[in-house]
Amino acid sequence: MSTLHIEHPITDYSVWKAAFDRFAPMRKEAGVLRHRVQRPVDDPAYVVVDLEFDTTDRAQRFLNFLKTQVWADPANAPALAGTPRTHILETDEEG
Repeated sequence: MSTLHIEHPITDYSVWKAAFDRFAPMRKEAGVLRHRVQRPVDDPAYVVVDLEFDTTDRAQRFLNFLKTQVWADPANAPALAGTPRTHILETDEEG
């Protein structure tokens, strides 16, 4: 199991969430098994997103899609403030 972990500041959660929801079909097509959106309790202008994949390769391909097709175009990423910070994580253990 691999997780694409994404963090970034936003300017407006409602606008950001609407854009996130528009890409649901692309996430499904890319092999996202599950997603989680979180916000720090002390910073409502920041989001943390975890997208789970069955392989690291799928996570890497989707990250490339985000970088080249989504985040590179302000119309596709409204309310994005700054450059997202990302990591692809491999699960070593779950409890």
